[in-house]
Amino acid sequence: MKGVLTVARKEFARFFGDRRMVLTALILPGLMIYVLYTVMGSALTDMMEADEDYTPVAYVIAAPDSLAPALEAVGLNLGVEPVSPDDVRADITAQAVDLLIVFPENFDETVAALGAADSDSSDRPAVPNVEIYYNSASTESSALHGRVTALLEAYKTSLLPELFDVNREGVTYDQVSEKDAVGSLLASLLPLLLLVFLFSGCTALAPEAIAGEKERGTIATILVTPLRRGALALGKLVSLAIIAFLAGLSSLLGTILSLPKMFGGGGDMPDMNIYGIGDYLTLAAVVLSTVLLFVALISILSAFAKSVKEAATMVSPLMIVVMVVGVTAMFGGGAQTDRVYYLIPTYNSVQAMVGIFSLSYDPINILLTVLSNLAYAALGGFLLTRMFHSEKIIFSK
Repeated sequence: MKGVLTVARKEFARFFGDRRMVLTALILPGLMIYVLYTVMGSALTDMMEADEDYTPVAYVIAAPDSLAPALEAVGLNLGVEPVSPDDVRADITAQAVDLLIVFPENFDETVAALGAADSDSSDRPAVPNVEIYYNSASTESSALHGRVTALLEAYKTSLLPELFDVNREGVTYDQVSEKDAVGSLLASLLPLLLLVFLFSGCTALAPEAIAGEKERGTIATILVTPLRRGALALGKLVSLAIIAFLAGLSSLLGTILSLPKMFGGGGDMPDMNIYGIGDYLTLAAVVLSTVLLFVALISILSAFAKSVKEAATMVSPLMIVVMVVGVTAMFGGGAQTDRVYYLIPTYNSVQAMVGIFSLSYDPINILLTVLSNLAYAALGGFLLTRMFHSEKIIFSK
């Protein structure tokens, strides 16, 4: 037992005596998870809801007097009815209109007659059906549809559930187009996967290229050559970024090719060929700039580390950040429109990918994403160059 305690004390002294190991292994993971989940939790809640100052564009046909005040309370204008419901449904598909509610004629009278009639009576009127047409690809439309549906269900409960139906089966009420449906699905799925693939590729390469050379002692041999240290840092960044870019694209290609299997490969499989060459080139620009940023960040951490294992430990909190930011693509109704979001590292890449996959991106926001990522990567390259000039950092053991 004395020997066990001696070894344990030695290991405790080694671990707790290394401030960097305590920081990266004990403090940073919990702190990062707490801060990021707290911030992202409130952000995701906001993304799933429509803006408070948003004025919905909706039409209500034959609104009953019993529900008129409640419908107006949720923001619906009952003063104008559409000339052609078919045109309104087409506008909902184009996301120019948020909602269309169609009440049967004489809704209140029919409900009252059903409530008073005997359930076995032959004169019992047919149960009316309230139709609510919406677009699931639109955050505003989905949010308004949820509020109106909850209102009608509460009204049914206050009466009798069998007095009327809401969106009876047999009719397609979701007016989302196939292109928007596929784009929305891929926009919620692929940014996170692509981000994880890219970061994993960078993590597999960068620590070995810098911390590995420090651990093996080969970096000292390289530094005594006539090669300038700035050129060495830049060469490592560029080469690592290209390799990680290819690795990420390979993983993404495998994911895209497996999508038909994910959907079961049935004959009613939606058409996935909705993107053009311009979309792929735009995505490639965003991905490459993101890889440069990741490589710069991981290379800086690797330069601080004494070994590959320590570098992997230091990169772990950054991986948590990347995954949490990537999860935000699964929420909301498309890419952010405010340009300031496209200046935030990593989050800008996620929003740019969401816009590209959902076919709703703004070229200016894409340009801001690429330029800001390149600027952050250049800053990281400059810091890495300065670190290569520091004998204390490069030759730390």
